[in-house]
Amino acid sequence: MGDIPDDLRRLLKQVSRSFYLTLAVLPASLRGPLGLAYLLARAADTITDTRIIPPGNRRRYLDLFREEIDRATASRLHEISQALIGPQRNRAERDLLTRLPECVAAFRSLPEEDRQRIRTLLRTLIHGMQTDLRRFPGEGKNGLVALESSGDLDEYTYYAAGCVGEFWTEMAMAHCPALRDWDAPAMRTRGRRFGQGLQMTNVLRDVAHDLQSGRCYLPRQDLARIGLTPEDLLDPAAVERLRLLLRELVAITLNHYAEGWTYILSIPATEIRLRLACTWPHFIGLRTLERVQKSRDLLDPQVTVKIPRPAVYAILLRSAARVWSDEGLERYYRALRGRIGAVPSPTG
Repeated sequence: MGDIPDDLRRLLKQVSRSFYLTLAVLPASLRGPLGLAYLLARAADTITDTRIIPPGNRRRYLDLFREEIDRATASRLHEISQALIGPQRNRAERDLLTRLPECVAAFRSLPEEDRQRIRTLLRTLIHGMQTDLRRFPGEGKNGLVALESSGDLDEYTYYAAGCVGEFWTEMAMAHCPALRDWDAPAMRTRGRRFGQGLQMTNVLRDVAHDLQSGRCYLPRQDLARIGLTPEDLLDPAAVERLRLLLRELVAITLNHYAEGWTYILSIPATEIRLRLACTWPHFIGLRTLERVQKSRDLLDPQVTVKIPRPAVYAILLRSAARVWSDEGLERYYRALRGRIGAVPSPTG
């Protein structure tokens, strides 16, 4: 895949799961730097999620990792890897930590302009991860903590994925000559909204599993407005009482998706690979949001809300057949959006 060595390409496939499809379809000039950016971001995420290590220590290792990305030569990567490999039960993530020095070495071989963009992204992502570790000190439902306001939720989705949309836009403009006439500030904003829409989908899809980990990303103030507390959501039967807020959050998410759709149609039809790399997560996200809205088991931690694999393949094939045509893609987008149904205008 592009400039990534074969062994790191195999590692990327191992840890990125479905996102590997998006990376694989990208234009060749983008595959290498975006693939390495993903590996480094995933390594930081693995540090954050290694729960057997106390949150304070994880924040320290994130600091060390950020410092390593800023250095010209490796210094303490071995310390980070050795401290985290032992407690790591996931084989793919253990392999990633073992190969972290190779990932950083490949990163340092990139052109300086790409390295700087990736550094900025990682600093932003790590800031968000450290904020999460401070905000949610518990590791289980008995220490449940919620975001306080809708502003906190908007901030969280920016640091988790909105900043990735900005980074993606900057990288695409730098590597695709056909995008040189883009309005950079406007497209950065649309890229941010695109990323936030995808992250909002994750928040809504994963609400039950996050609650079991002591994290409630549904704002306390919004829950109180409909007579609920974060603790109430531990009861799967509370899903019907949650419907009003859920519809409002879906509406906010769809507004983000609308900006993402404008973003996609701004990509020239000749840039087929870049269009597909953006269209696939957008359409898969819409189908996932549909299932979230209709799920009766959204608060049941034993249930995983996701679209079946055949539906994913259908999205890949149908969008690939229409990627040349704005009109064809628009019809497919409208069909997927229509499956979600009417939602109220978002408040605030």
